[in-house]
Amino acid sequence: MIDCEAVIFDLDGTLIDSLHDLGNAVNKALSDLGYPQHEINKYKNYIGGGTEAMVTRALPEDKRNESNIKGCLRRFNEIYEKEFNVETTLYEDIPSLLDKLAQKNKKLSILTNKPIEFTKKYVEAHLGHWNFEMVIGQIDGTPRKPDPTGANKIIDKLGIDPSKIVYLGDTSVDMLTAVNAGMYPVGVLWGFRDKEELLSNGASSIIEKPLELIDLIN
Repeated sequence: MIDCEAVIFDLDGTLIDSLHDLGNAVNKALSDLGYPQHEINKYKNYIGGGTEAMVTRALPEDKRNESNIKGCLRRFNEIYEKEFNVETTLYEDIPSLLDKLAQKNKKLSILTNKPIEFTKKYVEAHLGHWNFEMVIGQIDGTPRKPDPTGANKIIDKLGIDPSKIVYLGDTSVDMLTAVNAGMYPVGVLWGFRDKEELLSNGASSIIEKPLELIDLIN
């Protein structure tokens, strides 16, 4: 049983299933620039670490220079700005999980490497029914996860010992973020990565479905 007073969530692959919109936008950018596209499921391994990292992984290895990365990222952003919310949805049982956590007076926040402008749009479109103490997305010039800077900002605002804060995420980046900030790392299996990756990067618990978190903290 976890002594939990707050939960911080990753966004993509944890709260929202954005795989198709991300993959389709990158594929369109690649196609426009004359590069081969990928099957959508391959983007499960490309997502994580921010949009620049995702675009870099999607480019052919021999084309991953600064100019090509910036050009592809620029085109991706143009496409994603218009098509970021075509197929994206909350994962099943996420609304119920958020309701139950709110009923238990757990403080909720979001910490993601998604650019802040898209993070805010997704929160407004899909998560406006719940109160999040802080929502932190990626801003140019600030450290990305797994650097603990963003997590520490949330911890400071909440005034809660980090050992009593669950960080819920679906990738190695998320588990390392929790470890680096002294939080309790819980890996989820409905997102983009597998159990082995989560455990090998510090996950203290693994859950297969959102509502299993309630059992962990009761």
